[in-house]
Amino acid sequence: MNDPLERTELTFLLGMAFQLVLGEFVRGVDAEGYRELRPVHGFAFQVLRHGGATSTELADRLGVTKQAAGQIVAYLEERGYVRRVEHAGGGRRRLVVLTDKAHEHLSVAGRVLHELEERIGERLGADGLTRMRAELAELVRGLAGNELPPLRPVW
Repeated sequence: MNDPLERTELTFLLGMAFQLVLGEFVRGVDAEGYRELRPVHGFAFQVLRHGGATSTELADRLGVTKQAAGQIVAYLEERGYVRRVEHAGGGRRRLVVLTDKAHEHLSVAGRVLHELEERIGERLGADGLTRMRAELAELVRGLAGNELPPLRPVW
C-alpha cells in the first residue's frame, strides 16, 4: 500500500505534526476550563513568566506589532491573567506581569502538555520519543545556531 506521507516534504510533515499536537493540547486545556485562552496567550505567558515585560518587549519576543501586543495584553488584563505595574526603571513604562490566575493556568497547561507527551511516547516508544526530541533539537540548532528563534504565536 502506498503511504502518501512517505513522499510528503519534510516542511509539510513538520507543519502537520505541529498542528495536530497543538490541536490536542488546546483541546486538553479547553477541557480544563480555559476556553477563553488561545495559543498566542500561552506564548505570551511564556514570555511574561520570569518577571514580566513591557508591551514593547512582549511584541519583540512574540514577533508581533506593538499594537497586536497591546491587544493581547488588554484581552488578558480584562480576564484577570495579567496586570500592569510600575517599571523598576521608572518613567511612564509599565511592566506587564502574570497574576495568580495565569500561574494556575500555566500549571494546568504544563500537566496537559506532559500528559500529551506521555501519549506520544506510548505511540512512539520511549526510545522513539527521545530520538525524535534529539533530532528536532538538532534540526533547530542546525538552522538557527546559538540564537534560538522565538516561538511565533498561532492566532
